[in-house]
Amino acid sequence: MDNSIIGLLVFAVAFLTSLFIFPLAMRFAVKHNIVDNPNARKLQRSPVPVFGGVVVYAGILVGTQVLWLFMPSDMLQWGIMAMTIMLLIGIWDDIKDISVALRFLIEILMVGTFITLTGLYIDGLSGLWGIEELSPWLGIPFSIFVGVGIINAINMIDGVDGYSSGYGMLSCACLALAFYAVWDPKMVCMALIVIGALLPFFMHNVFGQYSRMYIGDGGTLMLGMVLVTMAFYSLSSNTQMDHLDEKGICVPAFILAVGSIPIFDTLRVMSQRMMRGRSPFKPDKTHLHHLFIDMRFSHLGASLCILAINLMVVFFWYLTWLLGASLEVQMYVVIALGTLVTFGLYFIMRKQQNGGPVDEEGYPLGTRLWHKMCHFGEWTHKENKRSWRFLSYIMDGPMQGRGIIK
Repeated sequence: MDNSIIGLLVFAVAFLTSLFIFPLAMRFAVKHNIVDNPNARKLQRSPVPVFGGVVVYAGILVGTQVLWLFMPSDMLQWGIMAMTIMLLIGIWDDIKDISVALRFLIEILMVGTFITLTGLYIDGLSGLWGIEELSPWLGIPFSIFVGVGIINAINMIDGVDGYSSGYGMLSCACLALAFYAVWDPKMVCMALIVIGALLPFFMHNVFGQYSRMYIGDGGTLMLGMVLVTMAFYSLSSNTQMDHLDEKGICVPAFILAVGSIPIFDTLRVMSQRMMRGRSPFKPDKTHLHHLFIDMRFSHLGASLCILAINLMVVFFWYLTWLLGASLEVQMYVVIALGTLVTFGLYFIMRKQQNGGPVDEEGYPLGTRLWHKMCHFGEWTHKENKRSWRFLSYIMDGPMQGRGIIK
């Protein structure tokens, strides 16, 4: 069968599986009270089912098994195993709130086991800073550190509707283009499967008024493991991604650009917490998406703006490569932009929020720039528009008809 047909097939299988599983997962979550309750830190006002990870997992699982029929690969099966374990750990965390230390230990063991079973890890830097190869004694610990960091970065961006699932689709689309450039149909199909599995959940998460469901820690940890698999594959020397080196592309810079907002925003949040004498893992409302919500953006507006910023970093990396920049310059551009759009944007806008004139009680009212951004944020609220109501009906109608939601 032609590879393009296989790609369309596995995308459709993943999409339809997630679409079919969604109402079943929601019914189960509501029945067993697997919900995310509102509190001072969270943005929702009522309990929301938190079982979306199962929906996405089902789509990826079935899509991957169909792909395996055409393109058998041990890596796919080991990846599914790792994904399954991370999903279960996340669901456990959603229900019981396991300790940070235990979750980190499991993540370290899981990433290490995946490396051992597949042989995929960061074994070189493609000539960046003159480093071609990394010995296993250095590459494996470094890869475990990077892998656990990616998993937790994805977990920490799950704060507004459409963000984590939207980022998952965006990153997989970027990676699919890279895999296509080196003609690696198996990995292109894998990226399409993840996009197909995420799309139905994204639509319900964003447009569902009554059928809204969160992806939960189970979903973000699982999605993080999927992206770790693709990152390790991209940065391993015994894959087809090596062909990008011949074109002067800095693959580590590309991977960092794709993960720029989750990675740099997590670094900013954790460093800021430690500077205040708090645990870097203690949740708060200092993420980039909280800034956009404070500027009165809708959840979808905040998500789309942040994803657009992330895509901008990828575009500027691509532009530096087109202009013939060295591997080092490509990396420095990504680091500079990632720092600017997370550290810089956050601190500049918070300063604007706390500047300007003060009210009668001495509280700052914000600068002109802050109010302009708030005005733009208010414009993103389109819930009462006819098109939005139509999409909400499409998401909620069938489930209301089946008595799953009221």
